[in-house]
Amino acid sequence: MPSGYTFVIADDHPLFRGALREALAGIGNVAAIHEAGDFESAKALVVANEDVDLVLLDLSMPGASGLSGLISLRGIHPAVPLVVVSAHDDPVTIRRALDLGASGFISKSASMEEIRGAVQSVLAGDIAAPVGIDLGVERDPEISDLIKRLQALTPQQTRVLGMLAEGLLNKQIAYVLGVSEATIKAHVSAILQKLGVDSRTQAVIQLSKIGSDPLQAAD
Repeated sequence: MPSGYTFVIADDHPLFRGALREALAGIGNVAAIHEAGDFESAKALVVANEDVDLVLLDLSMPGASGLSGLISLRGIHPAVPLVVVSAHDDPVTIRRALDLGASGFISKSASMEEIRGAVQSVLAGDIAAPVGIDLGVERDPEISDLIKRLQALTPQQTRVLGMLAEGLLNKQIAYVLGVSEATIKAHVSAILQKLGVDSRTQAVIQLSKIGSDPLQAAD
């Protein structure tokens, strides 16, 4: 087994991936740095590398819809710290990312030292957020309720919800997760109940609300 940290960088801009790689390399004791330029590749890397110590995730990469990408990755490996890296660094987006399970948030305008500091804080078990920003409280009651409902999902239910959003059928989800179709049906029923909706389509619509809303608010 290799000693040292294993990282995944998920960002569609090669130059920024290079900057993140340089920042991570400066931490020292790095075993591997994997890179993904789209969300599908990012998911594949997280699934294939169970020894990942930290994921740096861009919210706006191809295949991801804002914070819904964070939710999907959290369902795959709940114990792996996920740090959102985004140019949308307004208090609303930062707060919602942290509420939905991100271990940190790094603005794309951050310096190398700030990036390294944030990563080191998360590796040490802390939560990293940009300094000097008042995150406030959620002012949208509908989004506040939705975040609480999403927080109530188990990791497996969260992963199933992400796959529903990709348009997969129950039998396809069952195949990917290596479980029976009856198990997936039970998960879907639990998801609908926790989200307070009546159909898979409504569940996906709820997920899309948390996915796109913060980015629209930041534009």
